[in-house]
Amino acid sequence: MQVDYETLAKTIAALTEGETDEVALMATVACEVHHSDERFDWTGFYRVVAPELLKIGPYQGGHGCLQIPFSRGVCGAAARTGEVQLVADVEAFPGHIACASSTRSELVLPVRNGDGALIGVFDIDSDQPEAFTRDDAEQIAAILKQVFAPS
Repeated sequence: MQVDYETLAKTIAALTEGETDEVALMATVACEVHHSDERFDWTGFYRVVAPELLKIGPYQGGHGCLQIPFSRGVCGAAARTGEVQLVADVEAFPGHIACASSTRSELVLPVRNGDGALIGVFDIDSDQPEAFTRDDAEQIAAILKQVFAPS
């Protein structure tokens, strides 16, 4: 079952309409995205809580790392560079943090608010290698922008 991004975007828009609390928005997005596709083994947010530091936010799946410095791992790279990290094989990523031993590939997107400030990263892990495509990254980025930085 692969995600139907058009339906997912409409569902998330309907569920989050009028909501401004970032944690409530993150919880809803994590839940809806996680259950939209069998490739998604762990889906969640790491929030910027201090300079150069992410802490776990709402997520679906097994436990995650509680904190991740910007200097480490795929999530840290997304936060540090402000760029989407599309990792086909986490074992080949320098400095990868194994929060879950089952993770084989990962997609991490920076999350910005309406002012353009980085508020966190959205992390999707898969227990399958090469699980994510550029289309996944673009579609999820559009959903994140719709929810956290609507124009």
